[in-house]
Amino acid sequence: MTLAPLTVACPECGSRDVFYSCKPECCFNHVCNQCYTTFELETERVGELQEDITAPPDPDPSAPTAPCARCGEYKIFAMDGMLPRSAQYLCVSCKALLALSITNVAKGSLPREGQ
Repeated sequence: MTLAPLTVACPECGSRDVFYSCKPECCFNHVCNQCYTTFELETERVGELQEDITAPPDPDPSAPTAPCARCGEYKIFAMDGMLPRSAQYLCVSCKALLALSITNVAKGSLPREGQ
């Protein structure tokens, strides 16, 4: 199994140029750098990993992240491996298998030409 930093596409324009714009103590607001749409990420627990893992280094603090539905930590990584399709993410703090969803979408506005 391979763990990778979380990446997410903007729900409005599909760009992967998305950054986390807050702190875990506050909210999980993300902003698309292309169309300025804002949205939040949340998780749902769909299982638990039974095998031992070596946690990778913490990701860049401005990279996309979400709270773990089980423990609330934000050390969520994308997984590559033989898992059910619904479990594509792992919390390395508590080994919860997670599904990721996008909520609270607020469509941004693209700057007009010449502005």
